[in-house]
Amino acid sequence: MKNQYILTIDQSTSGTKVLVINQKGEIIKKRSKEHRQYYPQPGWVEHDPNEIYRNTVELIKDIIQKENLNYEEIKGIAITNQRETALIWEKSSGKPVYPAIVWQCNRTKDMCEQLSTKKNKEIIKNKTGLPIDPYFSASKLKWIFDNIEGIKNKAEKGQIIAGTIDSWLIWNLTGKEIHATDYTNASRTLLFNIKELCWDEELLELFQIPKSILPQVKPSNAIYGYTDVEGILKKKIPIVGVIGDSQGALLGQKCFKKGMIKATYGTGTSILMNIGRELVLKNNLVTTIAWGIDNKINYAFEGIIRSSGDTLKWLKDNLELFNDFEEVESKITQLENNEGVYLVPAFSGLGFPYWDMAAKAAIIGISRKTDKRHFIRAAVESIAYQITDAIGLMEKESSIQLEELRADGGASNNSFLMQFQSDLLKTKISVSPISELSAMGAAYLCGLKLGIWKTFEELNELNKNYIVYEPQMDENEVKKNYLGWLNAVKKVLN
Repeated sequence: MKNQYILTIDQSTSGTKVLVINQKGEIIKKRSKEHRQYYPQPGWVEHDPNEIYRNTVELIKDIIQKENLNYEEIKGIAITNQRETALIWEKSSGKPVYPAIVWQCNRTKDMCEQLSTKKNKEIIKNKTGLPIDPYFSASKLKWIFDNIEGIKNKAEKGQIIAGTIDSWLIWNLTGKEIHATDYTNASRTLLFNIKELCWDEELLELFQIPKSILPQVKPSNAIYGYTDVEGILKKKIPIVGVIGDSQGALLGQKCFKKGMIKATYGTGTSILMNIGRELVLKNNLVTTIAWGIDNKINYAFEGIIRSSGDTLKWLKDNLELFNDFEEVESKITQLENNEGVYLVPAFSGLGFPYWDMAAKAAIIGISRKTDKRHFIRAAVESIAYQITDAIGLMEKESSIQLEELRADGGASNNSFLMQFQSDLLKTKISVSPISELSAMGAAYLCGLKLGIWKTFEELNELNKNYIVYEPQMDENEVKKNYLGWLNAVKKVLN
């Protein structure tokens, strides 16, 4: 069989990766490079868009030339990206008018609070599935309009355009010809109507963003344009398959069917449930577009746990309870149980599903027998408890019973955590053998469009060597542990 490769750009918050994926769904080559994080004020986070693009081109050049890849065998370029990060740039020069404002940036907190009237919250929820929050792109773009001189005048003259990082990369890779984004990235802006599948005039008016500066929105598996990556490739190939990173991981985990859930255990934890073709809006849940394939939309419930791996980092760096993350599992498995010690990691309040930003972190249940192993184990267990809370709400609101959780991310390598998660959820946990699942999801979209793979069923046969955990804990022990967690959470809530 002749080799067929997909070149996938994975542009994340901390850096950029370029991967070569073959028709077996294997990552055969990979390059990565971090970019600088800028913190001009407390709570502000920015990126240099030019640095991100330069890194992308440099990595593609490096992987093509040093690996002696046959240009004829590279069929397309796919893109997955950090989602809500937004920027505005000049059409003629390509120069950003201001650095990219990162999804983590909290500078628009006051603006969002002012906009959060009961009426506005209902309008935005009904049209976007999202709450009003600095996390999303609209208030970032409005901040640039409100604070950078001359922007409004340039917008009126058609001299500027705006978008998320995917659209910035597409525009540059296509020689400043194509200004486009996909449904998943558009759905994270607070400006896109996820039912009507269009930029919403009422929302644009609310945030005072001119529609003329926004990209064309296409299906996630569309052909976005063609590129030779500034002459690095000998011929132009299509950019096919664009998807936000969390949705890319849902697709990469092959959660193709309604009710399937993935959890990415990282600094925080991203949980997505495929809820199918019907748009479902719930007050306590975020609804988003999972992907759009040939104008057929799949929706998802999303929950973000703010402190999971970050809690362990706090124990390591601030309390110095261990030196290396690899020590964690050996320390905590020395204990038969955690003897009623719980850590509630509300370092910046408690988000989904409690939504109490005034909550404070606490360690509860300490006795004279408690030592540092209990603290570490409580931190690990808190990750599983929070995900159990989130999935429990998703199950309740969707009326879908979880049959399996597909897990990935750094902390999914901790077998104690995965077993404990399986026990709490009373379900099978399947840990993916692949760490770059967002990139894999984008590659699947690309390969399906270009005929490398024909169906989802064919994709299901790829990368099947999951590590599987099944429930083992006595049911009464599970109930006792979880009730203790809920009581601990009550103590920190206002």
